[in-house]
Amino acid sequence: MPLLGSTRLSSANSFLFRSSSKRDSSMGSAQSSNKHGRRSFYLNSPSTGNFDTSRSRSRNYAGLKSNDPWGPPPYTPEPDPVQPFSPEDIQASSSSSSYSSPFVQTNAEDSEYAFLANFDTIFLVDDSGSMADRYWREAEEAIAMITPICTQHDPDGIDLYFLNNSNNAQRGGGYTNIISPSAVQDIFRRVRPYGMTPVGQRLSQILFPYLRRVEKMAANTDDYGQLKNAAYAVRPINIIVITDGVFSDDAESVILNAARTLDRCQTIPWQVGIQFFQIGSDKAAQRHLEQLDDELCKAVKNDHVRDIVDTVPWKGQSGRTLSGDGVLKVVLGAVNKKLDRQKV
Repeated sequence: MPLLGSTRLSSANSFLFRSSSKRDSSMGSAQSSNKHGRRSFYLNSPSTGNFDTSRSRSRNYAGLKSNDPWGPPPYTPEPDPVQPFSPEDIQASSSSSSYSSPFVQTNAEDSEYAFLANFDTIFLVDDSGSMADRYWREAEEAIAMITPICTQHDPDGIDLYFLNNSNNAQRGGGYTNIISPSAVQDIFRRVRPYGMTPVGQRLSQILFPYLRRVEKMAANTDDYGQLKNAAYAVRPINIIVITDGVFSDDAESVILNAARTLDRCQTIPWQVGIQFFQIGSDKAAQRHLEQLDDELCKAVKNDHVRDIVDTVPWKGQSGRTLSGDGVLKVVLGAVNKKLDRQKV
């Protein structure tokens, strides 16, 4: 699958090694380092799971007109190059009012991140034992920085899941509708990294109920692609996975199963997107993500399934430091890439 570094965000993402897509309330080849061209994957129906990704069930698809689920999100121009922020740029605060985000803009409609209004943003964070200390802080700071931007465009905020820890107070075990950096910080301080890296299992639990809703939406769409009942509209989702190590289970099959389900339902290309961000410098983890990207690319080419995945081994200005700005640039690039492909 093509790397984001070779797409429309190449100048803004020069600090990425390689990248290879995206999200709903529930979306060729280059040379040298860009050895794959971008493709789309559709996840098949994962195994059982009871994650509740229904926070927008009662909401109509943003921007829908005449119950048209195929209306694209706003197309954003290529942003000017932005230097990645380091953790030092983030001043942790116990209250959201004292937290100053470098992203907040006065006019949400004019923001390069206005596309976030058309997606639900889900973070899936690796909380295995190897994520303790530095990597844990980097993940917390990046998500805390992103939260005000998502909330500016989507009042529902973000959802946050961990691989091993669950929020027993909510169905599905996630933390939903987070709208402030202080809430992110409070959650990270309560969660303690431990255990393995079951990315496939957790993705399956998140995607299973979401894809069931997508199937219902498809069943209530007429021959012209119009929804018969707007209540069945399902917002696209972006799942941003932050991890530092090799997965301890089979995430590839979950992703391919989901992609096939999306293909079968003939959903919009950006219905589901998944971005894997490797935090840290573990060579085995980098090879694992590259292998995942390679295998998914083969499936896109040989089995003609859509590409829904981007893999991003991270490289910041002063080494491998995850930044909220860089994460959003990658998500923006994944959306624009799909829109570019749709125009061809």
